[in-house]
Amino acid sequence: MSDRERIDVSFPSGDASCAAWLYLPPPHGTRARRPVVVLGHGLGATRDMSLDHYAEAFRADGYACVVFDYRHFGDSGGQPRQLLDVEQELTDWASAIAYARSHPSCDPERVVLWGSSFGGGHALTAAARDRGVAAVVAQCPFTDGIASMMRHDPVASVRVGTRAVRDVLGAARGRAPVTVGLVGRRRSAALLTAPDALPGYAALLTPGTTFRNEVAARFAFQLPRYRPGRRLRELRCPVLLCLCSEDSVAPSARARRYAAGTRTQLRDYPFDHFGIYLSPEREVVLHDQCEFLRREVPAESRGA
Repeated sequence: MSDRERIDVSFPSGDASCAAWLYLPPPHGTRARRPVVVLGHGLGATRDMSLDHYAEAFRADGYACVVFDYRHFGDSGGQPRQLLDVEQELTDWASAIAYARSHPSCDPERVVLWGSSFGGGHALTAAARDRGVAAVVAQCPFTDGIASMMRHDPVASVRVGTRAVRDVLGAARGRAPVTVGLVGRRRSAALLTAPDALPGYAALLTPGTTFRNEVAARFAFQLPRYRPGRRLRELRCPVLLCLCSEDSVAPSARARRYAAGTRTQLRDYPFDHFGIYLSPEREVVLHDQCEFLRREVPAESRGA
């Protein structure tokens, strides 16, 4: 395997399987197992929306990486398509962690969770459920459904809610999902309608992307009940939150409130929710994330 190569893999999760990329660091004169970073994306996003840049940076520092698509999205299995369910995605996280621990090149005791946006909230929840996780990195993390909904355009909320009712009723009759947009213009039937949301997602799309700008509308009823920021007080592993002061989607003030009184490490950046994914801002954040990993979960075991 060349230094720049990645491997297409998959692992079972629930009633289907998750597609993933496996990055293994180049050998450095030792056969010791390496720590592994499990990376999951945000709301309805797929792994081909910039996560390769993060995995390549961590791999260059000596970490293995598992970058996966949630079931029902991207290259992963699951029917119907574009079905977003919090518990199912958390099951996918647990399955990804189990896969990482099972790989002969990865150290099962040094598994790091890396999540962005909605995936950042999942990473916190997954780590609270799995006390064997070594560390967590969450950038622009979703921490509170109510706080995020307060940022949503009220007209868009009504339109999404109407479709969500139709979707739930249709699902009870075995019908295909009624969908809403993941991102859209102000007052449109979409989950994210902030001015920077539509161009923000568009900037992450690559040729041949598997991303589809729609999701089953029933998810709207789960959003206000999901408050992963509460799990910060349960975590005993090192945690790094990378917060964007101009965040229009996941308010950083609420994340800071949840982190208060905990040992959570905070980094603040003058970026919006989507700018953190793009150069040169991404490199600034990656520098801090790599520094955190080197300090808290060194690529080479301290006893080596």
